Amino acid sequence: MTRLLINIDHVATLRNARRDRVPDPVHAAARCEAAGADGIVFHLREDRRHITDRDVELLKETVTSKLDFELSVEPGVVDICCKIRPHLATLVPERREEVTTEGGIDAVANEERLRATVAKLFEAGIEEVALFVDPDLDQVSAAHAVGANCIELHTGTFATAATFAARRSEADTLAAAAKHAHDLGMQVHAGHGLNYENYPLFARHVPHIHEVSIGFAVIARALLVGVDRAVRDMVTLVRASSAP
Repeated sequence: MTRLLINIDHVATLRNARRDRVPDPVHAAARCEAAGADGIVFHLREDRRHITDRDVELLKETVTSKLDFELSVEPGVVDICCKIRPHLATLVPERREEVTTEGGIDAVANEERLRATVAKLFEAGIEEVALFVDPDLDQVSAAHAVGANCIELHTGTFATAATFAARRSEADTLAAAAKHAHDLGMQVHAGHGLNYENYPLFARHVPHIHEVSIGFAVIARALLVGVDRAVRDMVTLVRASSAP
């Protein structure tokens, strides 16, 4: 059964747009858990554009389900992650000028640095360390080579495909990458751009997915129907799509 983790970064983005205290991403995380989410995801960026250090501390104290800390390889953020010790640390690429993460981390070109960072995270007592990579077999192999025991496949190209045929082709690419990671003994996660419309196609054609990270689609829907319903609807969709 595929697990659903909700990314609450966009709640913090809205809060910070007015430099206010509301909406509170920590409160939103609790509402997501109460509505059935299997975990909470956040990305502590170097520029702190949404999630802040205080948010991280409070999320660690209050989240009772799985906590996924997304981070770059910047040493200061890595140190914070080691101190917090989430259930899962997911290494992602990061550029200050990007609106959102634009693709997977290049594990092939950054093998040495990633190997050292992965080792440091494990040494801190974090049980799961993932690399967020594009669905490329060489990238999957490199993620395994640097010591990660999980992988998160970037589903952005699938999500933004202009036609059904293109999206179906991207699903096949994701399926091959997921199988390769599974064969290497890695736990397979996926995320970026998945939503209420495209998730069923993804779930039908991409095997071995242990958990998905979905944020923007749920938070955007929550503005219209409320957090509880938006999360419950996605939980229901993920459960139904992953049922035998």
